[in-house]
Amino acid sequence: MPARLMPDSPIRPTRSTAAAGVPADGVPMPQRMWAILTIALGLTLAVLDGGIANVALPTIAREVNTSPANSIWVVNAYQLAVTIALLPLSSLGEIYGYRRIYQAGLTLFTLASLACSLSSSLPTLIVARMLQGLGAAGIMSVNSALIRFIYPRRWLGRGVGLNATVGSIASALGPSVASVILAVAPWPWLFAINVPLGLLGAVIALRTLPMTPLSGSRFDFPSAALQAVAFGLLLFGISEMGHGDSWVRVSVELTVAAVSGCVLVVRQLSRTAPLLPVDLLRIPLFALSVTTSVCAFIAQAAAQVSMPFLFEHHFGLDQVMTGLLMTPWPLVVAVIAPFAGRLADKYPAGLLGGAGLAVMGLGLLAMSLLPDHPSTLDIVWRMTLCGIGFGFFNTPNNRAIITSAPPIRTGGASGMQATARLLGQSTGAAMVALVFTAFPLTGTTVTLFIAAGVAGVAACVSFSRLTAA
Repeated sequence: MPARLMPDSPIRPTRSTAAAGVPADGVPMPQRMWAILTIALGLTLAVLDGGIANVALPTIAREVNTSPANSIWVVNAYQLAVTIALLPLSSLGEIYGYRRIYQAGLTLFTLASLACSLSSSLPTLIVARMLQGLGAAGIMSVNSALIRFIYPRRWLGRGVGLNATVGSIASALGPSVASVILAVAPWPWLFAINVPLGLLGAVIALRTLPMTPLSGSRFDFPSAALQAVAFGLLLFGISEMGHGDSWVRVSVELTVAAVSGCVLVVRQLSRTAPLLPVDLLRIPLFALSVTTSVCAFIAQAAAQVSMPFLFEHHFGLDQVMTGLLMTPWPLVVAVIAPFAGRLADKYPAGLLGGAGLAVMGLGLLAMSLLPDHPSTLDIVWRMTLCGIGFGFFNTPNNRAIITSAPPIRTGGASGMQATARLLGQSTGAAMVALVFTAFPLTGTTVTLFIAAGVAGVAACVSFSRLTAA
């Protein structure tokens, strides 16, 4: 078992850590390569499953005998669980060790994936997806923190960049991977495929991930509870609006969410390393980058959740063709991401992100204006435009979030980065249900039009970073 490492932070190493005599500058080769592999594998599985079910939603809705609006809970349950648990699990990682939280998260994710594949009704699938989301939160909450102990200090930026690129590509590849799986197997295999990969990642993690020092602090249960209530009721209230529930109940939920959020912020202001990193939000570049991320992922999630229904219900395409037509977006992101990362070393993220989101907004607007009988080329060039725009936004924005925070607060910055993405994705998916209920005949077109507008707002916020102090 690898020895404990001294931290690259103000936290003092434990006596056992110092006695081990292991240098603080990363883990040695080949352990480092195997540790990077399990980190990349876990992050890929966790992020991929946030969107892999989108393409299969019409099929799942049909086979479990539920409505399209209700089937969106297959996506919402996962995103809601991850969003609620991410920051508390990040804090637990500092207290009990990042390696332990990562291993527990990957194990739970694997078992929950098996439960998803065996589900035969919507309620059981939703419960399994929530457990899967909790496992994914364990993986993502400590992912960047482990990078800090795996890489030498001089390569830390390279490690953070690789982590961001893997997460970005995995997030975008969901439809393509789903299409390949659905071409040869029924929808439960979307989740069953995680089981052998998760077991492999868990074995590698056990043997190669470094032990990290413990902070010695206590877990802030009141703040964790307030955060769960604030985020949970916010997303739950938005989802219930989409399903036409009582406006009185929805108003109560949103009010309680707002009050809980305000109490949480006030509580965190007096803490040096708060669970919710409000200290970092005082940095203009950090706050604007997080806001840009939330808006951008609202637009992305709304589009990627609604487009399968557009292709299958409106255009009469099968699920395999649907996945293939959604492939240009992630494919272009995968090509653009490294190039955009190099540009981010020379040009400000506000410029790259603003231009990219403007292009993405134009692509979404063009998607909303598709003719009744589009050709494959009509769809492909629009999806390509969306991918080009999103690719130029995502990697520079992730880099801006991480580098705008002080080095000692990298953990809080990485947790906020993932929370912003997931909050945006969850809100976007919930917004689809709202629009589908309000516009049952033209919901997909309206959703894409709204997503284009949100992308435009995100572009404006991104450009405002050019003048941020």
